[in-house]
Amino acid sequence: MHYNKMGLIAALLATVSATAVQAQETAQDEVMGGDIIVTSQKFEQKLRDVPITITAVTQEQMKRIGVNDLDELSNYVPGLNIQEQSANNPGIVIRGITSDSGSAQQAARVTLYYNGVDISRSRGAYQAIYDVDRIEVVKGPQATLFGTASTIGAVSIVSARPKPGVSGELTAGYGNYNAYLVGGHLNIGNDVIAARVAGEFKKRDGYVENLSPTQDDLYAQNQLGLRASVRYTPTAALTVDLIGTYDRQRNSGTPFISRRFATSRGPADPFGAANLSGSPFSKQVLGADKLGLTRDVYDVNLTAHYDLGDGWSFTTVNGYRSFDSLEIFDADGSAAWWLEFAEGAYGSQLSHESRFAYVGDHVRTSFGWNVFHENNRQEVPFSTEEGIYIACATGLPCVSSTGVVVASQTTASLTKGAFTQIPYSSIFTNKGINDQYSMFGEVTWTPIHALELTAGIRALIEQRKSGYVSVAPRSRLSGAPLIPGQTTTNGTLWSQDSFQAFLPRFNALYRVSDAINLYATISKGRRSPTVNQAATSTSVIPEETVWNYEGGVKLSQGMFSGSLGVYYQKYDNFQISRTITDANDPSGRPVGSSITESAGSASNLGFEAEGQLRPVSWLTVFGNAGFIDGGIDDKRSNGIYANNRFRLQPRLQWAAGFTVDAPVGNGMRVFATPSVTYRSKIFFEIPNREAISQDKVTLVNVKAGMSFAEGRYEIAGYVRNATNERYLLDAGNTGGGFGNPTYIPAEPRFYGVQLTGRF
Repeated sequence: MHYNKMGLIAALLATVSATAVQAQETAQDEVMGGDIIVTSQKFEQKLRDVPITITAVTQEQMKRIGVNDLDELSNYVPGLNIQEQSANNPGIVIRGITSDSGSAQQAARVTLYYNGVDISRSRGAYQAIYDVDRIEVVKGPQATLFGTASTIGAVSIVSARPKPGVSGELTAGYGNYNAYLVGGHLNIGNDVIAARVAGEFKKRDGYVENLSPTQDDLYAQNQLGLRASVRYTPTAALTVDLIGTYDRQRNSGTPFISRRFATSRGPADPFGAANLSGSPFSKQVLGADKLGLTRDVYDVNLTAHYDLGDGWSFTTVNGYRSFDSLEIFDADGSAAWWLEFAEGAYGSQLSHESRFAYVGDHVRTSFGWNVFHENNRQEVPFSTEEGIYIACATGLPCVSSTGVVVASQTTASLTKGAFTQIPYSSIFTNKGINDQYSMFGEVTWTPIHALELTAGIRALIEQRKSGYVSVAPRSRLSGAPLIPGQTTTNGTLWSQDSFQAFLPRFNALYRVSDAINLYATISKGRRSPTVNQAATSTSVIPEETVWNYEGGVKLSQGMFSGSLGVYYQKYDNFQISRTITDANDPSGRPVGSSITESAGSASNLGFEAEGQLRPVSWLTVFGNAGFIDGGIDDKRSNGIYANNRFRLQPRLQWAAGFTVDAPVGNGMRVFATPSVTYRSKIFFEIPNREAISQDKVTLVNVKAGMSFAEGRYEIAGYVRNATNERYLLDAGNTGGGFGNPTYIPAEPRFYGVQLTGRF
């Protein structure tokens, strides 16, 4: 890293102090309402009273800026980036640290919580964000709050709860690429029992044309989400919530496009038409006829909160989640029947947490226990034609400059006409059965009103069991398995180990005034060790640990509210996921698969700032920014990874915009929210390579419309990526392991109109 870190820390801390003093001197006497209430510390608190760096976004705020998905939301949250390659493969990045591995053997780094339950397993993590109350993005390790997967932070989705009365909302929309949207909710109930049903259906044609006569256009969307909630409040002391959620995707294929192979439209172009034809044996070998994703997720949550009296309360959160997904993809990015894969991910998670809490005049405390069990497997079947594979993998003619698969003649040539095709298939599966048991507790002491001091710790024991099985027949042409390094295991190979850890956190909050708070925190995060079981080897990658140090200021007074935070993080045994490219790799894994290993030490320095100005009731101006100087330390002991930046990490990101929401008479209002988001250059892989990167990206988004009858009816239009900027969503991918990186184009300009009715 090329910055004087201590000097930058000093400068940023000076900025924090100056901001606090200036805000105190210029603050007005009256505080405007609307302070968001969050529960990230398991108590209801105003956002500015939470002594950690946190961004909270309500459903209303997301509607104003036109956000419909988590990856869109991340453009407006400093320090958060979400890469949604597909609903089966979301990459969640907090402060440059990614959690996206599909391996059943590897633990997550970033916790994704849904109604208080950990859903971080990558292939089961995607969750639609319709009818939510708020989304809280908590940065920095928070083991006593969110468990051990929150190595570097957590994203907590809280759905809207049933409430007394009768109310409802229905939204219907239509946009380009034949995009349809229908969603809404119905709420009915009284003070004792209330129910709420919500849902969302989204369907859209693919935005990447596929020239294949046997496949659909790519990146088409067909998603359904349904949620039913019941709230039972038999007494003022007891509240019970039962929530059931179903999430479904039937999306078309991911556009893995090669820059090496032309199509009939001309030279290969990641932003042009693709020709992905898949395997003619797709149904028999891969599990489905066409490229695309079939995914079903079932989630049940039971939460009970009981007020014990005298400041004490008890809360239990229990969840069960299962997912079943199959994604068929063309990894070579061409019309050739070469690298045709599927990924089947199947798993279940069971979680229980109980927590006692006490709130007194000078002491606040919580303590409890957590049990988490998961049983997952990832299956990767492979289909190819032997002659095509040999030609394309060895540099023989594969696809002509006019898009013709000339390699299809290879088998006939090598067998002197005895065979025209020799189909080949193999499969490998990794499995993970993981159990975690922990106890946690923390105490907050308030010796005077202006000062809060918090200390907490989580102690945990985990048992990790990993399995691996593969079937790799010998090629009739080459005499060996076609995928280098792949071998038949003759059954599942298992290995297991157990681990223990203690994870503390310490926080301080100082109230400069009723509107201005300073905070500081020290916390330790941990990513679980990985038990790597492969066909020919077993290894344990030790735990990754990080110490997080940060401080900042939060203020909310008069027409302005905002925050500024500075952090420094130090990692030991930083874990990375590397794609195998060499058949002689010591991991024992086949080419094209992923392996977890240690890259050594790493560090991270940055700041995050957010602000909102409301000079008049009908105008709100907002902006935020995040800067990260982080990566693997430039040490000889870190080998080829030294001085590499974290993958998917921009040095700088920011967003800015304003909202106009003004009455025009007769119960009518006009509203508009234009915004701009910016992200600097990112690398898609470690080690960093220019060819596998994306330069800076600036997006312009607008949502505007009019409401009638005091807000009961609304018509709105939206534009996302208004300038139609071309940029890559991802690069490298499975094809990169075979020397043929592929590229995925990000979303083009989307626009449409939505109608909403409320009662």
